[in-house]
Amino acid sequence: MAAKPPTTTAPEAEAAASPLGTLRDKVARAEAGGGAARRERQHAEGKLTARERVELLLAEGTFEELDQLVEHRCLDFGMADQKVPGDGVVSGHGRIDGRLVYVFAQDFTVFGGSLSETNALKICKVMDLALKMGAPIVGLNDSGGARIQEGVASLGGYADIFLRNTLASGVVPQISAIMGPCAGGAVYSPAITDFTLMVKDTSYMFVTGPDVIKTVTHEEVTKEDLGGALTHNARSGVAHFAVDDDRACLGLVRDLLSYLPSNNLESAPAVRTDDPPDREDPALDTLIPQETSRPYDMKQLIRAVVDDGRFLEVHEHFAQNIVVGFARFAGQSVGIVANQPAVLAGCLDIDASVKGARFVRFCDAFNVPLVTFEDVPGFLPGTEQEWNGIIRNGAKLLYAFAEATVPKITVITRKAYGGAYCVMASKHIRTDLNFAYPTAEIAVMGPEGAVNVLFRKELAQAKDPDALRARKVAEFREKLANPYVAADRGFLDQVIEPRHTRRKIIAGLAMTRTKRDQNPPKKHGNIPL
Repeated sequence: MAAKPPTTTAPEAEAAASPLGTLRDKVARAEAGGGAARRERQHAEGKLTARERVELLLAEGTFEELDQLVEHRCLDFGMADQKVPGDGVVSGHGRIDGRLVYVFAQDFTVFGGSLSETNALKICKVMDLALKMGAPIVGLNDSGGARIQEGVASLGGYADIFLRNTLASGVVPQISAIMGPCAGGAVYSPAITDFTLMVKDTSYMFVTGPDVIKTVTHEEVTKEDLGGALTHNARSGVAHFAVDDDRACLGLVRDLLSYLPSNNLESAPAVRTDDPPDREDPALDTLIPQETSRPYDMKQLIRAVVDDGRFLEVHEHFAQNIVVGFARFAGQSVGIVANQPAVLAGCLDIDASVKGARFVRFCDAFNVPLVTFEDVPGFLPGTEQEWNGIIRNGAKLLYAFAEATVPKITVITRKAYGGAYCVMASKHIRTDLNFAYPTAEIAVMGPEGAVNVLFRKELAQAKDPDALRARKVAEFREKLANPYVAADRGFLDQVIEPRHTRRKIIAGLAMTRTKRDQNPPKKHGNIPL
């Protein structure tokens, strides 16, 4: 007969359970953050808590938290009696669309999300792991800045994070979501990352706040005007996306990641589509106006040729004379760069050049092919542009396109004049396939400007200068302002019917899928910053 198991008295059972009880208590305190009142305040301000954000970002049940029980080590200013497990940041890893992602979320309910030495170590740990595993890093920022009670220790924590941002640049995608305050030195981590999202009305970024500005420069400005979401999306270009609320922000992060590879050794995941690769759009044949001075919306062309009309525009509100963003052709992720004739006639200026260059370099770093739609009359003239460095800044876009070794395809829809023709992924800077519409005008300058230069004396002496000018403009347009001179020299691979654009690009991407190209050995180049 089997021996009867020994009975356990109530006190003995309680003692045996105490280690579990201690663990569960600490976990509960960590998950409670700053407490119910502060969580309610966060909700009242239209913001989710750090844990709610992480759970919404990642696939359900996939989040594995790290360093949940870490506490700060500060003993000064009464901090020894104020310790919360987790110390104001939630960090760990999970899955988005089945792919590994590392995440940290600052918890504003705990010390205002301020950065401490141990708090920074938690963030650095997930960044180090992301580099080792080749997975994206998503930072959800909601912090009052460096923890003042810790002095230089908290500042050192920021520097540790900045270093890892820099080392991870071009190795794994880094996305920063600003979902509350981000001020002082804290702003430089998002500034180094690849994409920054901001939530309207609840987030802001600035190096020095309104009070300091008023003291030093006597300017009066609100937080929103100084560093709100629309300010940084439309005026400074610091942020790439503006969204209405936290949920939209987290959804956009997931959507953005779907276009990107997990690291620089992989390609972006292919997505199944029912959009036929040979689909034609006859409306494109009449999209480009016959009058060369009339604008049209380049985004209409983009949406007409990409898979399912889906285009994720980046920097939508900044430097709108150039359009950049992600789309797919036959399920393959691509980066799109396009001049926008509807804004400043599509001229390249300082902001457009910097915006385009940064996007091109990102795509090149992460093996995302580049498709360029070109309609550019030149660089924007004026003293403001020249004095503020259009030469140096325009060279950034040239450098980025020339440096890029990913598959590159360019379609010239209308104007391609002067140095801007060279800059916008011309054949001369290693673009693989260059197409043009029959409406393309490729020349040193437009016919009107060329005639004014070449025939200045004749026009001044003519009895009917307007008639002479019109005749010479027509002659110049026929001889030079068309795609056929460039095609004759091999600078264009094909002149195509606009309705065939989608099919030609998809065929080109298939042809370049095995492309091998590299730059000369060097530590790094010296882009004209």
